[in-house]
Amino acid sequence: MASAEPRRLLLTGASSGIGLEAAKQMAARGHALTIVCRNQARADHTLRTLSGAAQILICDLADLDAVQVTTAQLLEQGVPLDALVLNAGLQYTGERQPRWSVQGIELTFAVNQLAHQVMATALLPLLRAASRPRVVITASEVHNPDSGGGRVGKPAGLGDLSGLDHGVGAPMLDGSAVFDGDKAYKDSKLCNVLLARELNRRLAGTIPVMAWSPGLVIARDSGGFFRYSRQQNPLGMAAFAFVARDLLRLTESLPRAGELLAELCLDDALATPGFSYRSNQLLRPGVHRFEPVDTSAEAADLAKAAALWNGSEALLASL
Repeated sequence: MASAEPRRLLLTGASSGIGLEAAKQMAARGHALTIVCRNQARADHTLRTLSGAAQILICDLADLDAVQVTTAQLLEQGVPLDALVLNAGLQYTGERQPRWSVQGIELTFAVNQLAHQVMATALLPLLRAASRPRVVITASEVHNPDSGGGRVGKPAGLGDLSGLDHGVGAPMLDGSAVFDGDKAYKDSKLCNVLLARELNRRLAGTIPVMAWSPGLVIARDSGGFFRYSRQQNPLGMAAFAFVARDLLRLTESLPRAGELLAELCLDDALATPGFSYRSNQLLRPGVHRFEPVDTSAEAADLAKAAALWNGSEALLASL
């Protein structure tokens, strides 16, 4: 059951899409939100949407130095966090050339994973200062090669993480020299689940760490997960959205996906000790069920989770 007591939550990826929808619902219930926005334009849009009911921090997750500055500011303020919601997700589907963060790291990995590991590590004192804290990480079923989305195109797979060992300038985590924007996104979502597992191990189950998949969400008023791609095909995008959302009814609505994220942030019954993974499973056209499910085998590999965490820390230390 969701508590009526106001909670203090920090969210990334809440200036659009599922995150913004969840923020709208939680702000309407009187919860105290701090939202990380990458620039002033996104901040202004978010504040207008929420009628000013949030604190905004300007921080581009593609700049890891900026992320560290922001976490230092939060620590100095010292306000306890009831929930750290690592929801931001960037994908540039269909592109064959990598983009780079400020520090020269492939952008999908830098934003979706590294920035979130920095935040999770740095902000633990604020979580520990709260009475019932939790960490919520938005992953995706595409991390699993056996899922519907995971079977389309190249499957997620980190190999021996040789791309991470290479560090700056590596296009793919698995060491491939050929960039694939779709696989990079899948790999980042696999990293998100592994991040949740290793964070839980380091916390020894003292703070619930909840990874989740919202299902396929294509809003009618946006490009959805195509919005970061420079290779956009408007007709193809519209056709895909119509078939998936309206004809086959494979998608989840934006309000419902936002509601699921809000529940994970607020419902004490869902905040079970330790690691958990829930997915909004498509049962049949138009019908979903949100429930605990198994991750992929690779996402359950605790040795790989530790290697990813440690390799990421080494990369961050080298910047």
